[in-house]
Amino acid sequence: MFTDQAHTATQKSWAASKHHPFIQQLQAGTLPLATFRYYLIQDHYYLQEFAKVHDLAADQSQQPQVIAQLRANAAQLRAGEMAVRQGFFQELAITDDDLAATPMAPSAYAYTSHLYRALMTAGSAGAIAGLLPCYWLYAEIGAMLAQVGSPVPIYQAWIDSYNADDYTDEMTDQLALANLVATPQNTPELLTIFKKSSWYELNFWQMALDHEDWSVN
Repeated sequence: MFTDQAHTATQKSWAASKHHPFIQQLQAGTLPLATFRYYLIQDHYYLQEFAKVHDLAADQSQQPQVIAQLRANAAQLRAGEMAVRQGFFQELAITDDDLAATPMAPSAYAYTSHLYRALMTAGSAGAIAGLLPCYWLYAEIGAMLAQVGSPVPIYQAWIDSYNADDYTDEMTDQLALANLVATPQNTPELLTIFKKSSWYELNFWQMALDHEDWSVN
């Protein structure tokens, strides 16, 4: 299956994500709240585009099952993960002024641009392959971190959100969708897209840790 090939092809980058200092510090409770706030702002921008790509991919598809699943996942994303983020925003007093003062960072911009490119060059199948690492890697990280937890309540809430049944159910649906749209002809292209998204996932953690911006040094 496509997902078996994709998982095997990205073990190195996924292992690096799981053991990235951002993840290690979040679990230990030593991640500065300022860094988590920055991550949340960047993830807010990312998730807005992530949801749009679902809808645009549904627009391009001719398969009723694919269209229905993409629409459902976009709706669940907005009602679930993005709604949870709003709770985090309130808890950390992240305001509209904070968003206005913090543009999308280069790595977040590049990642979302990659998703749109995957859609434009490989159609809805390309978009599904590009979206999948975010679902799947976060579920694996959530399951891993849940074994120990974090002493910081908001970090624990973040972990819990990715180890919850509703989230893992969405991830399972997305795995099935990827296997549905993959064919012998498009699999090499989809694997390339999947691997690039996995690379961007790894660099998203570093972007947050560095508070990356558009400064010219």
